[in-house]
Amino acid sequence: MDVDEKWQTIAGQRTVLADVLTGLSDRDLDRPSLCARWRVRDVAAHVALTPCSPGLPRILASALRARGDFDEVNRTSAVGHAERLGPALAGELRAVASSRRRPAITTVDNLLFDTIVHVQDVAVPLGVEVDVPPEGAREGADRVWRMGWPFWARRRLRGLELAATDTDWMRGYGEPVRGPIRDLLFLLTGRTEAALPGLHGAGVRHLASHP
Repeated sequence: MDVDEKWQTIAGQRTVLADVLTGLSDRDLDRPSLCARWRVRDVAAHVALTPCSPGLPRILASALRARGDFDEVNRTSAVGHAERLGPALAGELRAVASSRRRPAITTVDNLLFDTIVHVQDVAVPLGVEVDVPPEGAREGADRVWRMGWPFWARRRLRGLELAATDTDWMRGYGEPVRGPIRDLLFLLTGRTEAALPGLHGAGVRHLASHP
């Protein structure tokens, strides 16, 4: 994928997320997402905030207050944004869908997998079927496989051969783990419990005993 295609995929996923949110009750918006300690509305607000980064100095200041816990920085910011927007959250996502602004500390490659996975973080607990964009998911899986922090996928999944059953993607060596690219993305990004029902192969026993 070239850069334009990546941004177009991100824009499409933001719009899909807005569609998923439209008409949800407060009860549904407050459901736990696939991200620990994040509600559905918090994840959606995090995606909506991406083009509105406060800038590197404020990000670093927030990280210092959180003692280097960037997940807590992101969660606190997302919770505040979700509470401010309330029912206007879907509209905010549509308004920023095509924006190519990004936080100073990230890249379009990171935003690609982040947005794709976060749409699923919201859709799965709501019981809404949302297909992942195949090319974007492959690119995202490659990016997560290459990077270290925060997922450490190559180290965490050492001894396993991961292969998608719905697209052309394979990485690693060892006991086989097979499944849709969506579920492999869950696995790569640490969402093992959500990934396991869609995976098969001898390596799945290892994953189940080492979540």
